Amino acid sequence: PATLALLLGAALCAWARLPLPRLLRRLAAVNVFVAFLWVFLPFSLPGVPLLRIGPIPGLPDWLSLTATSAGVAQAVLVTLKSNAIVLAFIALAGTSDITAVGHAVAGLGLPDKLALLLLFTWRQLHVVAQEYQRLRTAAKVRGFIPGTNLHTYRTYANLAGMVLVRSFDRAERVGQAMRLRGFAGRFHMLAEPVGHPGDRLLAAAIILCAASLLAADILQPLTVLP
Repeated sequence: PATLALLLGAALCAWARLPLPRLLRRLAAVNVFVAFLWVFLPFSLPGVPLLRIGPIPGLPDWLSLTATSAGVAQAVLVTLKSNAIVLAFIALAGTSDITAVGHAVAGLGLPDKLALLLLFTWRQLHVVAQEYQRLRTAAKVRGFIPGTNLHTYRTYANLAGMVLVRSFDRAERVGQAMRLRGFAGRFHMLAEPVGHPGDRLLAAAIILCAASLLAADILQPLTVLP
């Protein structure tokens, strides 16, 4: 099931025609964390030994490491599932703008506050990033060179505090401007999206595939390498 899920995610990304370099960069960011699992997980589960590291001369025998078939199989499973989830999420969410996603969340019957929270969070993240870059540039202009010393830690602490304060002030001004323009708790789109029968068929197919993979993952036990 994990292999099929990975192939499904790759097929969705190919269908969405996402830029390959950007897709590979995002996968690389995820697999950095997965790589840490490969350092520990193969040596953490009991099973048939596949690789033994040690013992090192002069050190106790308990410091030796043994990679087992169960640990390797679990690491492979986590790798396949994590990449499949990331590929599917990028293909489905990366091809829509945040405004359409927010209206879709509200259209599914979820609370309007949840959709507004999603939209405002997305916007505020960019505001925080802009304020951080502005303050960081100002620090560099004033000759700040980061290092491992108390002055650097104090500077970064002040920078983080100023980012939060300025972002809060910006959010207050945005809220006042929206209330001044008659905002009543709901965003209205200039053009309402029109659904097509093909969209419903695609959604049904994706839901069916996801349900089938979930059922197969629940019913099929983990296969241990011989």
